[in-house]
Amino acid sequence: MSQMNRRRALQLLAALGTTGLVAGCGTDDEGDPTATGSPIKIGLVAPESGSGRTIGEDIVNGFELYLASHGQRLGGHPVTLVKADEGDNAKTGQDAVNNLLKQGVLALTGVANPTVMSGIRDIVEKARVPLIGSNASPVSLQSVVYIWRTSYVLDEPGRALGAYLKQRLPAGSRVLIIAPEGGASLDVVQGFRQGFGVDDPRIAGEPVWTNPTADPGESEYVSDIRQALSRRPTAIFCHFSGNAAIQFIKQLRRHRPAYTGPIYAPGFLTEGSVLNEVRGVLLDKEDRLLPGPIQTVSNYSADLNNNANRIFASAYRKTFNVSPSTYAMASYDAAQVLDGAIRIAGANPTPQQVNLALGKVGQIDSPRGVWQFNQPRTPQQRWYLRTVQFDGRLLSNVMLNEIATLG
Repeated sequence: MSQMNRRRALQLLAALGTTGLVAGCGTDDEGDPTATGSPIKIGLVAPESGSGRTIGEDIVNGFELYLASHGQRLGGHPVTLVKADEGDNAKTGQDAVNNLLKQGVLALTGVANPTVMSGIRDIVEKARVPLIGSNASPVSLQSVVYIWRTSYVLDEPGRALGAYLKQRLPAGSRVLIIAPEGGASLDVVQGFRQGFGVDDPRIAGEPVWTNPTADPGESEYVSDIRQALSRRPTAIFCHFSGNAAIQFIKQLRRHRPAYTGPIYAPGFLTEGSVLNEVRGVLLDKEDRLLPGPIQTVSNYSADLNNNANRIFASAYRKTFNVSPSTYAMASYDAAQVLDGAIRIAGANPTPQQVNLALGKVGQIDSPRGVWQFNQPRTPQQRWYLRTVQFDGRLLSNVMLNEIATLG
Protein backbone atom coordinates (compact mmCIF):
# COMPACT_ATOMS: atom_id res chain seq x y z
CA MET A 1 0.00 0.00 0.00
CA SER A 2 1.32 3.45 -0.92
CA GLN A 3 2.00 6.07 1.75
CA MET A 4 -0.99 8.12 0.56
CA ASN A 5 -3.33 5.12 0.52
CA ARG A 6 -2.14 3.96 3.93
CA ARG A 7 -2.69 7.42 5.40
CA ARG A 8 -6.14 7.64 3.83
CA ALA A 9 -7.08 4.20 5.13
CA LEU A 10 -5.97 5.12 8.62
CA GLN A 11 -7.93 8.38 8.46
CA LEU A 12 -11.04 6.48 7.40
CA LEU A 13 -10.50 3.96 10.17
CA ALA A 14 -10.24 6.76 12.71
CA ALA A 15 -13.31 8.51 11.28
CA LEU A 16 -15.35 5.31 11.61
CA GLY A 17 -14.47 5.23 15.30
CA THR A 18 -13.52 1.53 15.35
CA THR A 19 -15.62 1.22 18.50
CA GLY A 20 -14.84 -2.46 18.94
CA LEU A 21 -11.11 -1.89 18.80
CA VAL A 22 -11.20 0.90 21.36
CA ALA A 23 -13.41 -1.09 23.69
CA GLY A 24 -11.28 -4.18 23.31
CA CYS A 25 -8.19 -2.34 24.48
CA GLY A 26 -9.90 -0.64 27.39
CA THR A 27 -8.43 2.80 26.75
CA ASP A 28 -11.44 4.82 25.60
CA ASP A 29 -10.93 8.50 26.46
CA GLU A 30 -14.59 9.02 27.40
CA GLY A 31 -14.71 10.61 30.84
CA ASP A 32 -10.93 10.86 31.04
CA PRO A 33 -9.81 14.15 32.69
CA THR A 34 -6.73 14.22 30.43
CA ALA A 35 -8.73 13.81 27.21
CA THR A 36 -7.89 17.38 26.22
CA GLY A 37 -4.27 17.10 27.33
CA SER A 38 -1.50 19.11 25.75
CA PRO A 39 -0.06 17.89 22.43
CA ILE A 40 2.91 15.52 22.58
CA LYS A 41 5.48 14.21 20.12
CA ILE A 42 6.45 10.55 19.80
CA GLY A 43 9.54 9.64 17.77
CA LEU A 44 9.38 6.50 15.64
CA VAL A 45 12.64 5.00 14.34
CA ALA A 46 12.35 2.48 11.50
CA PRO A 47 14.18 1.62 8.25
CA GLU A 48 12.64 3.30 5.23
CA SER A 49 14.73 1.61 2.53
CA GLY A 50 17.05 -1.34 1.97
CA SER A 51 16.66 -4.89 3.25
CA GLY A 52 14.82 -3.77 6.41
CA ARG A 53 12.21 -1.69 4.61
CA THR A 54 9.37 -4.24 4.87
CA ILE A 55 9.96 -4.67 8.60
CA GLY A 56 10.00 -0.90 8.93
CA GLU A 57 6.67 -0.64 7.13
CA ASP A 58 5.12 -3.17 9.51
CA ILE A 59 6.44 -1.26 12.53
CA VAL A 60 4.97 1.99 11.21
CA ASN A 61 1.67 0.33 10.28
CA GLY A 62 1.20 -1.25 13.70
CA PHE A 63 1.79 2.01 15.57
CA GLU A 64 -0.31 4.11 13.21
CA LEU A 65 -3.18 1.63 13.40
CA TYR A 66 -3.33 2.02 17.17
CA LEU A 67 -3.24 5.82 16.89
CA ALA A 68 -5.94 5.85 14.23
CA SER A 69 -8.24 3.68 16.30
CA HIS A 70 -7.71 5.85 19.40
CA GLY A 71 -8.37 9.28 17.95
CA GLN A 72 -4.67 10.02 17.31
CA ARG A 73 -4.19 10.26 21.08
CA LEU A 74 -2.08 8.53 23.69
CA GLY A 75 -3.07 8.90 27.33
CA GLY A 76 -5.56 11.59 26.32
CA HIS A 77 -2.93 13.75 24.57
CA PRO A 78 -3.03 14.56 20.83
CA VAL A 79 -0.01 12.91 19.23
CA THR A 80 2.30 14.09 16.51
CA LEU A 81 4.20 11.04 15.27
CA VAL A 82 7.66 12.10 14.07
CA LYS A 83 9.44 9.47 11.96
CA ALA A 84 13.14 9.04 11.33
CA ASP A 85 14.91 6.64 8.98
CA GLU A 86 16.85 4.07 10.99
CA GLY A 87 19.09 3.17 8.06
CA ASP A 88 21.00 -0.09 8.20
CA ASN A 89 23.76 0.41 10.76
CA ALA A 90 24.49 1.82 14.20
CA LYS A 91 25.66 5.21 12.87
CA THR A 92 22.51 5.87 10.86
CA GLY A 93 20.40 4.74 13.82
CA GLN A 94 22.27 7.11 16.13
CA ASP A 95 21.70 9.99 13.73
CA ALA A 96 17.98 9.19 13.60
CA VAL A 97 17.64 9.13 17.39
CA ASN A 98 19.65 12.32 17.88
CA ASN A 99 17.45 14.08 15.32
CA LEU A 100 14.28 13.04 17.15
CA LEU A 101 15.64 14.04 20.54
CA LYS A 102 16.40 17.53 19.19
CA GLN A 103 12.72 17.82 18.27
CA GLY A 104 11.67 17.30 21.89
CA VAL A 105 9.93 13.93 21.68
CA LEU A 106 8.32 12.61 24.85
CA ALA A 107 9.25 9.02 24.02
CA LEU A 108 10.82 6.91 21.26
CA THR A 109 9.69 3.66 19.68
CA GLY A 110 10.51 1.33 16.80
CA VAL A 111 14.04 0.11 15.90
CA ALA A 112 14.19 -2.92 13.61
CA ASN A 113 17.90 -3.82 13.67
CA PRO A 114 19.39 -5.35 16.87
CA THR A 115 22.74 -3.78 15.97
CA VAL A 116 21.10 -0.35 15.89
CA MET A 117 19.48 -1.05 19.25
CA SER A 118 22.91 -1.69 20.79
CA GLY A 119 24.34 1.37 19.03
CA ILE A 120 21.75 3.80 20.42
CA ARG A 121 21.76 2.46 23.97
CA ASP A 122 24.06 5.09 25.48
CA ILE A 123 22.34 7.96 23.66
CA VAL A 124 18.93 6.94 25.00
CA GLU A 125 20.15 6.33 28.54
CA LYS A 126 21.98 9.66 28.65
CA ALA A 127 18.97 11.57 27.25
CA ARG A 128 16.67 9.95 29.83
CA VAL A 129 13.91 9.58 27.24
CA PRO A 130 12.13 6.20 27.22
CA LEU A 131 12.45 3.97 24.18
CA ILE A 132 9.92 1.20 23.63
CA GLY A 133 11.63 -1.07 21.11
CA SER A 134 9.31 -3.07 18.88
CA ASN A 135 11.67 -5.69 17.46
CA ALA A 136 14.01 -8.29 18.93
CA SER A 137 16.93 -7.05 21.02
CA PRO A 138 20.35 -8.60 21.65
CA VAL A 139 21.15 -10.59 24.78
CA SER A 140 23.94 -8.12 25.58
CA LEU A 141 21.44 -5.27 26.08
CA GLN A 142 21.18 -5.47 29.86
CA SER A 143 20.99 -3.18 32.89
CA VAL A 144 19.10 -0.48 31.00
CA VAL A 145 16.80 2.06 32.66
CA TYR A 146 15.15 3.86 29.74
CA ILE A 147 14.96 1.05 27.14
CA TRP A 148 11.89 -1.21 27.18
CA ARG A 149 10.94 -3.81 24.57
CA THR A 150 7.55 -5.13 23.49
CA SER A 151 9.12 -7.87 21.34
CA TYR A 152 11.62 -10.27 22.93
CA VAL A 153 15.29 -11.05 23.52
CA LEU A 154 17.01 -12.78 20.60
CA ASP A 155 17.88 -16.02 22.40
CA GLU A 156 14.26 -16.70 23.43
CA PRO A 157 12.82 -18.21 20.22
CA GLY A 158 15.78 -20.59 20.02
CA ARG A 159 15.38 -21.57 23.67
CA ALA A 160 11.67 -22.24 23.22
CA LEU A 161 12.13 -24.28 20.05
CA GLY A 162 15.22 -26.12 21.31
CA ALA A 163 13.46 -27.29 24.47
CA TYR A 164 10.43 -28.38 22.44
CA LEU A 165 12.44 -30.38 19.89
CA LYS A 166 14.62 -31.95 22.58
CA GLN A 167 11.56 -33.82 23.82
CA ARG A 168 10.21 -34.75 20.40
CA LEU A 169 13.05 -35.65 18.03
CA PRO A 170 13.85 -39.36 18.20
CA ALA A 171 17.22 -40.84 19.09
CA GLY A 172 19.49 -40.93 16.06
CA SER A 173 18.22 -37.59 14.71
CA ARG A 174 20.83 -35.24 13.27
CA VAL A 175 20.01 -31.53 13.66
CA LEU A 176 22.11 -29.24 11.47
CA ILE A 177 22.39 -25.57 12.47
CA ILE A 178 22.98 -22.98 9.75
CA ALA A 179 22.84 -19.19 10.10
CA PRO A 180 24.57 -15.97 9.01
CA GLU A 181 27.69 -15.18 10.98
CA GLY A 182 27.12 -12.29 13.40
CA GLY A 183 25.85 -11.19 16.78
CA ALA A 184 22.13 -11.76 16.22
CA SER A 185 22.67 -15.30 14.98
CA LEU A 186 25.02 -16.05 17.87
CA ASP A 187 22.24 -15.13 20.29
CA VAL A 188 19.66 -17.21 18.41
CA VAL A 189 21.91 -20.26 18.08
CA GLN A 190 23.07 -20.02 21.67
CA GLY A 191 19.45 -20.02 22.80
CA PHE A 192 18.66 -23.07 20.65
CA ARG A 193 21.64 -25.03 21.96
CA GLN A 194 20.79 -24.14 25.55
CA GLY A 195 17.21 -25.32 25.06
CA PHE A 196 18.16 -28.47 23.14
CA GLY A 197 21.27 -29.31 25.14
CA VAL A 198 24.75 -28.09 24.25
CA ASP A 199 26.20 -31.61 24.41
CA ASP A 200 23.24 -33.46 22.94
CA PRO A 201 24.63 -35.94 20.38
CA ARG A 202 21.73 -35.25 18.03
CA ILE A 203 23.28 -31.88 17.08
CA ALA A 204 25.27 -32.54 13.90
CA GLY A 205 28.53 -30.76 14.69
CA GLU A 206 29.30 -27.07 14.82
CA PRO A 207 27.01 -24.59 13.03
CA VAL A 208 27.56 -23.76 9.38
CA TRP A 209 28.05 -19.97 9.30
CA THR A 210 27.09 -18.14 6.12
CA ASN A 211 27.91 -14.69 4.78
CA PRO A 212 25.90 -12.18 6.87
CA THR A 213 24.87 -10.07 3.87
CA ALA A 214 21.31 -8.75 4.07
CA ASP A 215 20.85 -8.88 0.29
CA PRO A 216 22.27 -12.22 -0.96
CA GLY A 217 22.40 -13.31 -4.59
CA GLU A 218 20.72 -16.33 -6.12
CA SER A 219 23.71 -18.61 -5.45
CA GLU A 220 24.95 -17.07 -2.18
CA TYR A 221 24.22 -20.10 -0.04
CA VAL A 222 24.87 -22.95 -2.49
CA SER A 223 28.27 -23.99 -1.11
CA ASP A 224 27.10 -23.59 2.49
CA ILE A 225 24.05 -25.75 1.84
CA ARG A 226 26.21 -28.43 0.20
CA GLN A 227 28.50 -28.41 3.23
CA ALA A 228 25.49 -28.71 5.52
CA LEU A 229 23.89 -31.56 3.58
CA SER A 230 27.18 -33.48 3.53
CA ARG A 231 26.54 -34.15 7.23
CA ARG A 232 23.30 -35.95 6.30
CA PRO A 233 20.95 -34.03 8.62
CA THR A 234 17.45 -35.25 9.38
CA ALA A 235 16.39 -31.75 10.49
CA ILE A 236 17.68 -28.22 9.93
CA PHE A 237 17.55 -25.31 12.37
CA CYS A 238 18.29 -21.94 10.77
CA HIS A 239 18.05 -18.22 11.34
CA PHE A 240 17.39 -15.98 8.35
CA SER A 241 15.03 -13.06 7.74
CA GLY A 242 13.87 -10.81 4.90
CA ASN A 243 15.71 -11.21 1.59
CA ALA A 244 18.18 -13.62 3.17
CA ALA A 245 15.30 -15.90 4.23
CA ILE A 246 13.85 -15.79 0.72
CA GLN A 247 17.13 -16.81 -0.90
CA PHE A 248 17.97 -19.46 1.69
CA ILE A 249 14.62 -21.21 1.29
CA LYS A 250 14.80 -21.08 -2.50
CA GLN A 251 18.36 -22.37 -2.65
CA LEU A 252 17.76 -25.14 -0.10
CA ARG A 253 14.66 -26.30 -1.98
CA ARG A 254 16.71 -26.58 -5.17
CA HIS A 255 18.66 -29.36 -3.45
CA ARG A 256 15.67 -31.68 -3.47
CA PRO A 257 15.63 -34.67 -3.22
CA ALA A 258 18.95 -34.53 -1.32
CA TYR A 259 17.02 -32.94 1.55
CA THR A 260 13.28 -33.19 2.16
CA GLY A 261 13.32 -33.04 5.94
CA PRO A 262 11.83 -30.39 8.22
CA ILE A 263 13.13 -26.84 8.57
CA TYR A 264 12.86 -25.23 12.01
CA ALA A 265 13.53 -21.57 12.73
CA PRO A 266 12.52 -18.46 14.66
CA GLY A 267 9.51 -16.75 13.10
CA PHE A 268 11.71 -14.34 11.11
CA LEU A 269 12.15 -17.04 8.45
CA THR A 270 8.58 -16.87 7.17
CA GLU A 271 7.41 -13.49 8.46
CA GLY A 272 6.10 -10.62 6.37
CA SER A 273 6.26 -11.06 2.60
CA VAL A 274 8.61 -14.08 2.60
CA LEU A 275 5.95 -16.72 1.91
CA ASN A 276 4.66 -14.87 -1.14
CA GLU A 277 8.18 -14.75 -2.55
CA VAL A 278 8.99 -18.45 -2.01
CA ARG A 279 5.59 -19.86 -2.95
CA GLY A 280 6.92 -21.31 -6.20
CA VAL A 281 9.47 -23.60 -4.51
CA LEU A 282 7.07 -24.81 -1.80
CA LEU A 283 4.33 -26.11 -4.12
CA ASP A 284 4.07 -28.79 -6.80
CA LYS A 285 2.43 -28.30 -10.20
CA GLU A 286 -1.00 -28.89 -8.63
CA ASP A 287 -0.35 -26.19 -6.00
CA ARG A 288 0.03 -28.74 -3.21
CA LEU A 289 2.67 -28.34 -0.53
CA LEU A 290 5.78 -30.40 -1.23
CA PRO A 291 7.14 -32.70 1.52
CA GLY A 292 9.38 -31.05 4.08
CA PRO A 293 7.48 -28.93 6.62
CA ILE A 294 8.65 -25.45 7.62
CA GLN A 295 7.88 -24.82 11.27
CA THR A 296 8.70 -21.64 13.15
CA VAL A 297 8.36 -20.40 16.70
CA SER A 298 7.05 -16.92 17.43
CA ASN A 299 5.46 -14.84 20.16
CA TYR A 300 2.57 -14.17 17.77
CA SER A 301 0.43 -15.83 15.13
CA ALA A 302 -2.16 -13.92 13.14
CA ASP A 303 -4.72 -16.71 13.71
CA LEU A 304 -4.59 -16.65 17.51
CA ASN A 305 -8.08 -17.03 18.91
CA ASN A 306 -8.47 -14.27 21.46
CA ASN A 307 -10.62 -11.16 21.45
CA ALA A 308 -7.76 -8.67 21.25
CA ASN A 309 -6.31 -10.44 18.22
CA ARG A 310 -9.63 -10.87 16.45
CA ILE A 311 -10.12 -7.10 16.67
CA PHE A 312 -6.52 -6.21 15.80
CA ALA A 313 -6.02 -8.70 12.96
CA SER A 314 -9.37 -7.81 11.38
CA ALA A 315 -8.63 -4.08 11.49
CA TYR A 316 -5.11 -4.63 10.16
CA ARG A 317 -6.30 -6.75 7.21
CA LYS A 318 -9.02 -4.25 6.32
CA THR A 319 -6.59 -1.33 6.48
CA PHE A 320 -3.50 -2.82 4.81
CA ASN A 321 -4.91 -5.79 2.88
CA VAL A 322 -2.41 -8.22 4.47
CA SER A 323 -2.24 -10.24 7.66
CA PRO A 324 -0.32 -8.64 10.52
CA SER A 325 3.22 -9.78 11.34
CA THR A 326 4.86 -10.01 14.74
CA TYR A 327 6.65 -6.74 13.88
CA ALA A 328 3.33 -4.95 13.42
CA MET A 329 1.85 -6.54 16.53
CA ALA A 330 4.79 -5.52 18.74
CA SER A 331 4.62 -1.94 17.43
CA TYR A 332 0.88 -1.85 18.08
CA ASP A 333 1.60 -3.01 21.62
CA ALA A 334 4.29 -0.35 21.97
CA ALA A 335 1.59 2.25 21.30
CA GLN A 336 -0.74 0.52 23.75
CA VAL A 337 1.96 0.52 26.44
CA LEU A 338 2.70 4.20 25.87
CA ASP A 339 -1.01 4.96 26.00
CA GLY A 340 -1.24 3.47 29.47
CA ALA A 341 2.00 4.99 30.76
CA ILE A 342 1.26 8.51 29.53
CA ARG A 343 -2.19 8.30 31.12
CA ILE A 344 -0.58 7.32 34.44
CA ALA A 345 1.98 10.14 34.11
CA GLY A 346 -0.80 12.75 34.14
CA ALA A 347 -1.67 16.03 32.50
CA ASN A 348 1.84 17.35 31.89
CA PRO A 349 4.05 14.29 31.43
CA THR A 350 7.82 14.43 31.22
CA PRO A 351 9.96 11.67 29.69
CA GLN A 352 11.16 10.68 33.16
CA GLN A 353 7.59 10.46 34.49
CA VAL A 354 6.55 8.32 31.52
CA ASN A 355 9.52 6.03 32.11
CA LEU A 356 8.50 5.53 35.74
CA ALA A 357 4.91 4.92 34.65
CA LEU A 358 5.96 2.20 32.21
CA GLY A 359 6.76 0.04 35.20
CA LYS A 360 3.17 0.45 36.43
CA VAL A 361 1.15 -0.44 33.32
CA GLY A 362 0.72 -4.03 34.49
CA GLN A 363 -0.73 -6.69 32.23
CA ILE A 364 -1.24 -5.88 28.55
CA ASP A 365 -4.29 -7.34 26.81
CA SER A 366 -2.38 -8.00 23.60
CA PRO A 367 -3.17 -9.75 20.31
CA ARG A 368 -0.41 -12.24 21.29
CA GLY A 369 -2.17 -13.00 24.58
CA VAL A 370 -1.82 -11.30 27.96
CA TRP A 371 1.75 -10.35 28.88
CA GLN A 372 3.62 -8.03 31.23
CA PHE A 373 7.07 -6.51 31.57
CA ASN A 374 9.63 -8.41 33.63
CA GLN A 375 12.48 -6.85 35.59
CA PRO A 376 14.82 -6.55 32.55
CA ARG A 377 12.04 -4.54 30.79
CA THR A 378 11.15 -7.26 28.27
CA PRO A 379 7.90 -9.25 27.99
CA GLN A 380 7.03 -12.31 29.99
CA GLN A 381 5.00 -14.05 27.31
CA ARG A 382 3.90 -17.22 25.55
CA TRP A 383 5.64 -18.80 22.55
CA TYR A 384 3.81 -20.57 19.75
CA LEU A 385 4.81 -23.22 17.22
CA ARG A 386 3.55 -22.44 13.71
CA THR A 387 3.65 -24.37 10.46
CA VAL A 388 3.49 -23.15 6.86
CA GLN A 389 0.28 -24.36 5.25
CA PHE A 390 -2.73 -23.08 3.36
CA ASP A 391 -5.25 -20.88 5.12
CA GLY A 392 -7.90 -20.76 2.45
CA ARG A 393 -5.92 -20.03 -0.73
CA LEU A 394 -3.09 -18.18 1.01
CA LEU A 395 0.11 -19.69 2.33
CA SER A 396 0.22 -18.73 5.97
CA ASN A 397 1.89 -19.37 9.30
CA VAL A 398 -0.76 -21.44 11.03
CA MET A 399 -0.47 -22.00 14.77
CA LEU A 400 -0.06 -25.59 15.97
CA ASN A 401 0.23 -25.13 19.73
CA GLU A 402 1.71 -23.15 22.58
CA ILE A 403 5.14 -24.53 23.55
CA ALA A 404 6.62 -22.27 26.23
CA THR A 405 6.35 -19.23 28.46
CA LEU A 406 9.58 -17.24 28.74
CA GLY A 407 10.73 -13.95 30.18
